[in-house]
Amino acid sequence: MAVVVGSTIGSGIFRSPAGIADRIPGPLPLLSIWILGGLFALCGALTLSELASAVPRTGGFYAFLREGWGKLPAFLFGWGQLTIVRAASLGAIAITFAEYFVRVLGFDPGVAPYDRYAQYVAAIAIAVTATFNIVGVKWGSAVINLTTLAKFGGLAFIVVLALAVGWPQTGGHFTPLVPEGSVQFGAFGLALVSVLWAYDGWADVTYVAGEVTDPGRNLPRAIIGGTVAVMAIYVLANIGYMAVLPIEEIRTSRLVAADVAEKVMGRAGVVFVSTTVMISTFGTLSAVLLTSPRVLFAMADDGLLFAPIAKVHPKYQTPYMAIGLVATLGLIFVLLLRFEKLADTFVIAMIPFYALGVAAVYRLRRRPGYAPAFRTPGYPVVPALFIASVAYLLLNALMDAGSRVWALGIFAVLLAGIPVFHMTVGRNARSDSAD
Repeated sequence: MAVVVGSTIGSGIFRSPAGIADRIPGPLPLLSIWILGGLFALCGALTLSELASAVPRTGGFYAFLREGWGKLPAFLFGWGQLTIVRAASLGAIAITFAEYFVRVLGFDPGVAPYDRYAQYVAAIAIAVTATFNIVGVKWGSAVINLTTLAKFGGLAFIVVLALAVGWPQTGGHFTPLVPEGSVQFGAFGLALVSVLWAYDGWADVTYVAGEVTDPGRNLPRAIIGGTVAVMAIYVLANIGYMAVLPIEEIRTSRLVAADVAEKVMGRAGVVFVSTTVMISTFGTLSAVLLTSPRVLFAMADDGLLFAPIAKVHPKYQTPYMAIGLVATLGLIFVLLLRFEKLADTFVIAMIPFYALGVAAVYRLRRRPGYAPAFRTPGYPVVPALFIASVAYLLLNALMDAGSRVWALGIFAVLLAGIPVFHMTVGRNARSDSAD
């Protein structure tokens, strides 16, 4: 559960509310989309719990895709992780850490030269957390466990402070519930993309499934329990934000949690919240660098990527080459792209594979000998709801003029993995068959 919560609560709840409120500026639509995003994530988590209990192998989604759909989809997943997904994820998390760090020092990370300084701080944070995870799983997991308690407790404190102190002072900002023009089809879809970025992490524990004790019992409990806990705290956090700040201020609040605390507690509140966010995002960086390199390691170990990526450190017994590769790509992305672009890039590149992974349950259930320790409640409707939500988001991204070109570029990079597969892995497989 610490890995699920630690991977999920990172930058999203502290950085995304401004962009989401800007797209759907109404109290009821805002809360509704956070609940809807949580329900979609829960549908995916329930299905994933079944797959994880049946296929408890290191690599998570990679293993599910390979079992359900074969080598090519599994390769494309790893290709996407290598070229886009994890670098964008690390960049978005690290830049949030850095912006709050700059804010604690008393500077505005939204203006020059402090915006550039924040990027440098983000790069250093990625390098430090990568080092922790190379030194050993115990070091990496210790950072996750400690920071998960701190971030969940800190976010809960912000909620209590906003509701107990801020709401009586302001009377809350919940009317009108649905302002005119606050719900539009295209804007709602783009806001949902940002919400799903904030919820991402519910699948990350499956990447280390091969290293989990009693996975048939513990993986479903961790995935479902962690997802429900995150959903509850996210909805409460947004209620707390609106208890202190009107929607119009949330729309322009780059660091909304710090602004809420400053309104209620003054400068001390800014320092407390910024420290909480820094702990939160640092822990998430560690969680991402603990889990995601295992995908590349598992692929290389299967012969689907360059063999050196599967190297294990002779002293620390960690996949140090995979961790170093993911961290290096994250450094490049964080120095080139801004937060919003990093977050949207991650979601658009990742959710097609989430849908394919969840859909694998339909194929695996028809196979003889398939005996998961946990079965998805509400099957086949629950997996179908998750897949439908992904289809809606992808269609919306392609229909929106502002995101169409970027989305097509992301898909082009992902599809470029097909000829790479046929020139490398596919050719090797055909040669083996011929022999």
